[in-house]
Amino acid sequence: MITSILQNYRRRPLVNPQPAIYNLPGRMDPARIAELLEPFLTPSGPSTALEDLSFRAGFSPEESAVLAPSQLRQISTYLDILLRWNARINLTAVRQPDQIVTRHFGESLFAARHLFPSARTTRGQLPSAVQAEPNNQRPAANVPHVIDVGSGAGFPGLPIKIYAPHIQLTLIESNQKKAAFLREVIRGLTLTNVDVFASRAERLTAQADVVTLRAVERFDAALPVAARLVIPSGRLALLIGQAQIGRALKLTSGFRWSDPLAIPLSSSRVLLIGSPGN
Repeated sequence: MITSILQNYRRRPLVNPQPAIYNLPGRMDPARIAELLEPFLTPSGPSTALEDLSFRAGFSPEESAVLAPSQLRQISTYLDILLRWNARINLTAVRQPDQIVTRHFGESLFAARHLFPSARTTRGQLPSAVQAEPNNQRPAANVPHVIDVGSGAGFPGLPIKIYAPHIQLTLIESNQKKAAFLREVIRGLTLTNVDVFASRAERLTAQADVVTLRAVERFDAALPVAARLVIPSGRLALLIGQAQIGRALKLTSGFRWSDPLAIPLSSSRVLLIGSPGN
């Protein structure tokens, strides 16, 4: 009898109790993330006007920004969630974790360093002026508001929030599955003062101090909409290819633009920051 049961058991195929989507490697080591992100957080040329202002406020433009351990852990968790969801919905064509860190997180944090230079730290601790706000506490009136148009997988908006946790962030994403992913990341990282606007940017009536745009479809249609969301004293930040610079200038004739900043480890990508007014 026992022999018969064992024989029948051996004939049964082994069934994996977990779906393949969760059979992924462990989270990336924060030390490895820090190593990959170093080129994007290290000044590589003359300081910008924004960095000169931060120097007068007590932050040296020659010093590299260093992410705190808590920020590196947030990026590791974010990466883990992204890899899991990317197996089900198309969030990014980049599949290798190292490349996701450099192409997506690195580029986003490069923008964050230039947009919010006073949020940098050189000792791995968040400056007291930019500590994350307590849960359920709404931002003060003078807290910068950032709108990320066509957020997709959350770049650059969510890494900017990780870098500068004091900001109020609105992520615009009309794709409902991607919007659900963004909400999952926000929950997983326990971020506060982050809203997901799951509709088209044209329907948003609010404006912001900083508006970001990166890797969106229909660039010619999206850019004027993004420009409309910038307050008169605000900034528009574009993460684009060099070939798109001329088109961007034509589509935003009412903006004045700083010189393009070459993104590290890229032969063609730049950060372009502009403000309303000729």
